[in-house]
Amino acid sequence: MEESVKTALITNDAVVLGMLLVILALIFYTSSSKKLAWIKFYKVIPSLLLCYFIPSIFNSLGIFSGDDSNLYFVASRYLLPSSLVLLCLSIDLKGISKLGPKAIIMFFAGTLGIIVGGPIAILAVSAFAPEIVGGSGPDEVWRGLSTVAGSWIGGGANQTAMKEIYGASDELFSAMITVDVIVANIWMAFLLVGAGMSEKIDRIFKADASAINVVKDNIQNYRNSISRVTNLTDIMIICAIGFGGTAIAHFGSDLITPFMETKKEWLSEYRLTSMASGFFWIVVIATLIGLFLSFTKMKKYEGAGASKFGSAFLYVLVATIGMKMDILAIFDNLGLFLVGLLWMLTHVIILLVVAKLIKAPFFFVAVGSQANVGGAASAPIVASAFSPALAPVGVLLAVFGYAVGTFGAIFCAQLMQVVSQ
Repeated sequence: MEESVKTALITNDAVVLGMLLVILALIFYTSSSKKLAWIKFYKVIPSLLLCYFIPSIFNSLGIFSGDDSNLYFVASRYLLPSSLVLLCLSIDLKGISKLGPKAIIMFFAGTLGIIVGGPIAILAVSAFAPEIVGGSGPDEVWRGLSTVAGSWIGGGANQTAMKEIYGASDELFSAMITVDVIVANIWMAFLLVGAGMSEKIDRIFKADASAINVVKDNIQNYRNSISRVTNLTDIMIICAIGFGGTAIAHFGSDLITPFMETKKEWLSEYRLTSMASGFFWIVVIATLIGLFLSFTKMKKYEGAGASKFGSAFLYVLVATIGMKMDILAIFDNLGLFLVGLLWMLTHVIILLVVAKLIKAPFFFVAVGSQANVGGAASAPIVASAFSPALAPVGVLLAVFGYAVGTFGAIFCAQLMQVVSQ
């Protein structure tokens, strides 16, 4: 019996983009409202959460389709690198270095949670429903789960690499993408809610967030000191910086990626297959351009609102991420979602235990987790939920995540293979 193909009500991307921008505008308008009802509402529900949750509802109801739209591709390839350049323009590397080792410790705690979470989830589910984590040949569930490990420790490039290495079937890979997207977005929703109550969480953990506040205040004070009325020339130059940086990033990626593809055997031998991904090089080069420009006179355009443009691009990306999430798809693979949820729960428990032991602020928990699970697309989003000034911290940790992603994913996959025997 053939599956019926669902067609979205609206398939024109121009219409969908307009709808997404109207949704974002309404969220920002109401979140800045002085009316008591809206103030109380946004104290409980962060505006950033709505920016991707509302588009996911439209997608789930079939009003538009994230799978059939090119908007996520455009946002991730054009707007994200521009955003990275503009957000890094005002970065204070010396100040960020003063955050201390806790950020890196929490990042590796997140990585450890993913590595051991997969095998633990398989063992737990196999105790009462072994058929869920069984299979044979290319349909062995652990092979599919290896692609989730790749995505959650480094991003889409590592996910594809894991499929190639362990040979998961196309059908299994498709189901795992659904598990990956929905479980990761559910956790991201919790992080965005947690960002709004981070001070309470820090008090529970007896964490000292003073270093984070100093960095945030220094960046904000710098922005205020150079702030000026933005004119049309400023806007054109800011766009040139952002999209010019994106052009260089794409040009560099187009040169480097084909060369790296010729070295795939060597890269596979040293577990560096993500370096053959064009998106990997776009993110890395855009970040490096932003860091370089932060040492030049271009930094003064932060006073004209460069980071605000970067944030606007980032919010459009958030909306396109949301429109790829089908909330109702969770009912199609309940068993696999159970594995995914137990896996993520292990990741969360390890993060919170380590945070409690070293008294790490919740900001490090959230960004350390998303630098693993979400990568460059969502780590700066979560960081900016605490403060737009902190977005570059998420960018830097996410790039670090690409570097260790394949190693961690392969180790996790080997452990899952062992426990599945």
